[in-house]
Order: sequence, then structure tokens, then C-alpha cells
Amino acid sequence: MTQMTQPRMTQTALPEPRSAGPGRPREFDLAQVLDRAVLVFREKGYNAASIGDLCAATKLSSGSLYKAFKGKQGIFLAALARYVSGRDAVLAARLSEAPSGRAELRAFISVYVEASQGAEGRTGCMVVAALAEITTFDPALSEPVRQAYGRLEARILGIFARGQADGTLRVCGDPVTRARLLLYTLQGMRLAGKVGCAEAGTAHLVDEVLQLFD
Repeated sequence: MTQMTQPRMTQTALPEPRSAGPGRPREFDLAQVLDRAVLVFREKGYNAASIGDLCAATKLSSGSLYKAFKGKQGIFLAALARYVSGRDAVLAARLSEAPSGRAELRAFISVYVEASQGAEGRTGCMVVAALAEITTFDPALSEPVRQAYGRLEARILGIFARGQADGTLRVCGDPVTRARLLLYTLQGMRLAGKVGCAEAGTAHLVDEVLQLFD
């Protein structure tokens, strides 16, 4: 089963945390800390995740977290950037192997079906969890979540355009509406995986969804 694992982060992939100060190098692996924070936010969401949870997961004191990220909001934004960057890399790698628009759409749907199963599915999706809470966020938090959602929608529209151009996909009606319908379906699948409802009977879902574009 393919999981949406996170590759090692480059310094440009996310906002730079606060410096430890002149002559004081950071005493932790930033990528490792963010990977652990990502798991907390995937499992608990933003509002339910406490600084104590983040300290326990990252093995850092609250003082170290505040010094590096200014608090919970800062580590969430950095973790979200880390998560989205990793997810985008997984999707790009899978889609790059597709010889047609239809094959690209199959690969896209397959990534979500696979990520909805097993331990990966029960951990949940950080973007989906954030979308469920977005009405409680201030703009500094909500805008990056909306942007992450928008990039997924744009990726689907690009797949549609390729499939229509090469004749392998038929997109009836408004492509944006169709893209959102597909995205809602796949996000619902991630929610089902969170509570263990996507463990069986999902092998046929890729073909079922693809039939919408015949």
C-alpha cells in the first residue's frame, strides 16, 4: 500500500522558525520535529492539539517550541507547509508516470484510496482536518488551508484538461464543478478512513469514480 509519506524538507519549503540567537545553533532536527507535529495535527486537528501534545510528540520543551515557532499557530503553519509539500511531491511522482489524462486521473484517485486505508487512513489528512475547523481559524491560519485546497482543485483541473485534449476523459458540464465534486468525494473517503470505514470493499472505487468521466 502506498502511503503519503513526507520527504525530507528543504529550507525553502516552509516558513523559517525564529533563530536560536547569535552563535546559538538550533539544537533539533527541524524536519523531524515537523514530521512529529504533523502527526499530532493529523490525529487531533488544530483545536484539540495542545502544546503539551506537541511537546510530547516532538520531544521539545514548551520553551523550545515557543522560541522556534512563537507558539502553536507558528508550528501549525510550518507543519502544514511540510505536509502539503510532501503530499504534492507524492502526487507529482505518481502522476508523472501516467501516459494519458485518464491514467493520470486514475493515479490521483488511487493515491487517495490507498491513503484512506490502514494505519495511514486512521491517522487522517491534515488538510481535511483543518477544513473541518476552518470557521474557527483566524485569517493567518485559514488562508494557507484554503490555498492548499485550491492547489488540489487546480491539479484536478489540469488532469481534466489533459484528458480532454488526448480524448481519454469526458468532462460533462462545468469542469470546476466536476473537480470539486471529485475532491469532495476523495476527502469524504479520507474521513471514512479516519474512523476505519474504508478498510474493505474499496478496491473497485477507482474504477467506479473513473466511470463518471466516460
